[in-house]
Amino acid sequence: MNPSSQSKQSFADIFHAFTGGAKDMDGRQFVKLAKDCSLLDKKVTTTDIDLIFAKVKDKSVRKITFAQFQQALDLIATKKGTTKEDIIKQIEMTGGPHFHGTKAENVRLHDDKSTYTGVYAQGGPTTVDQKPSSLSNF
Repeated sequence: MNPSSQSKQSFADIFHAFTGGAKDMDGRQFVKLAKDCSLLDKKVTTTDIDLIFAKVKDKSVRKITFAQFQQALDLIATKKGTTKEDIIKQIEMTGGPHFHGTKAENVRLHDDKSTYTGVYAQGGPTTVDQKPSSLSNF
C-alpha cells in the first residue's frame, strides 16, 4: 500500500466521522466540518460554505456523496486561493469532529450545602414516617 492511498483512506475516515458513519453528508455536517477544520476566514464564510454545498449536491437530494465532497473542496480551495491538497491536509490534521458541550456555572446557594436552611439543612424531606402511626390510640 503506497502512502497516498493511506492518506486517502484516513481522509475518507474523517469524512465518515463527520457524517456519523453514513455514506452521505448533509449541509449541517458540511458546515461543522468547515468550522472544526478552520476552513472559515475572511475569504470563505459559512454562507459561502452553504452555497458551495448547494452547488455540488444533486437537485433532488439534500446530501452529498464523497465524490461531491471532493468537488466542494476544489471550490473551497479556489475561493481561498490555495490548493485542494492544502485543504485536505488541513482536514486530515484535524482528525475528526470536535464536540463542545455546555457546562453549568456554579450556583452558590444551590451547590454549597452549608447555606441550606430548614428541612433541607437536615437532609431534606422524607416520604417514609419515622414511627408508624397507630389508630388504636383513639
